[in-house]
Amino acid sequence: MSTPRIGGKTLQEWLADDPLLQDLVSLNEVSWFNPATVPFELAMQGIELTDSDVADAAARLERFRPYIAKVFPETRNAGGLIESPLKDVSAFQKALCKHFSMHLSGRLLAKLDSHLPISGSIKARGGIYEVLKHAEELGLGAGILTLTDDYSRLGSKEFRAFFSRYAIAVGSTGNLGLSIGIMGAQLGFRVSVHMSADARQWKKDLLRSKGVNVVEYASDYSLAVAEGRKQSAGDPSCYFVDDENSVNLFLGYAVAAQRLKQQLDEQGIVVDAEHPLIVYLPCGVGGGPGGVAFGLKLIFKEQVHCLFAEPTHSPAMLLGLYTGLHDGVSVQDFGIDNITDADGLAVGRPSGFVGRTMHGMLDGVFTVQDENMYRYLALMADTEGLRLEPSALAGAPGIARICRAQDWLKERGLVENMPNAAHIIWCTGGSMVPQPEMENYYRTGKSLLGD
Repeated sequence: MSTPRIGGKTLQEWLADDPLLQDLVSLNEVSWFNPATVPFELAMQGIELTDSDVADAAARLERFRPYIAKVFPETRNAGGLIESPLKDVSAFQKALCKHFSMHLSGRLLAKLDSHLPISGSIKARGGIYEVLKHAEELGLGAGILTLTDDYSRLGSKEFRAFFSRYAIAVGSTGNLGLSIGIMGAQLGFRVSVHMSADARQWKKDLLRSKGVNVVEYASDYSLAVAEGRKQSAGDPSCYFVDDENSVNLFLGYAVAAQRLKQQLDEQGIVVDAEHPLIVYLPCGVGGGPGGVAFGLKLIFKEQVHCLFAEPTHSPAMLLGLYTGLHDGVSVQDFGIDNITDADGLAVGRPSGFVGRTMHGMLDGVFTVQDENMYRYLALMADTEGLRLEPSALAGAPGIARICRAQDWLKERGLVENMPNAAHIIWCTGGSMVPQPEMENYYRTGKSLLGD
């Protein structure tokens, strides 16, 4: 029997004399700083997406605000805006200093996408946006909607009856399925969510309570996506949301950047050469963190540094970028099991679209053990009163990884300006987790801390 090959090399050949890959397959935490990062203008060469695409997405979300305010009461005070707070977490930063036994320079903040309305995770950005864009295109195409209409009309029985003629499908580990399912069902679409084995039962139950067809798989995310895509292909009325390759999802996430800039301005936080912004984004298949990072680079260019965070058991994006194989490699190819309690990040094969788009912009990727995510979860709850799901804490150790990376800081010219840096942990989900499950998360974290 011939030895399986990964991108033309055997696993043994990949691992030979490569400490980083050896650590990855040993499930050790690693930090990798991207040697391919180039100045923004160079990184944008060959990328077709521009700031006008992000502006178009933002304008579409504005048009839908009257509808969102009408059908989701929790958004009415914000006029149908789906946005999350930016919170100073200085007490958590002090706890991390103690935990890591080191000084962590700069100011630490948390972007609470965990508390986004409607579906309680970062997926409320891209997932909801893609459903709304599809609905708008159908309405415009049928001549029953115009761009100047009051979009609250879409909440009528007539529009629900119209959308019920169409189906939407998606493959998900959980959170994307929630956003697609909740918004799709609210509009009146027939929605099917193909969910991988690691998806939480409460997410499946919630979707079913909304009238969503949940299809369960004993395998992982990649199979759920593949099956969803295959079944959708046989139904001309069905629109498949492709988490691995969707430009629409990506642009929905990217809208977050302009809104974050406004929040930074409101809090008097300057971003320039002397005041760098460093953002830590939990990463599954890559669409959410990729879209946010892309939007941030469009605005702040060299002044923002973005790093992805992945579980040690699911380092898909890191493997794709490091080997240069992108979606041509999976963690299973390297003998890594893709089993993690950070269910939203349980992805074995990364998005090739995101990997190639971000290849020259992303500053690095680091991995985090599940046990440590639980520890940070308990620390965040104790110090800031924030209850988050494990995957939302993947970015928490980023500030420590950066402060330890003296060679990278020197290379980027950041050493002198680190005391002025703003660090943002992008907290991706948690507010919709049922209380008993959240208590279990917290108790697990406390026991691991030994408190």
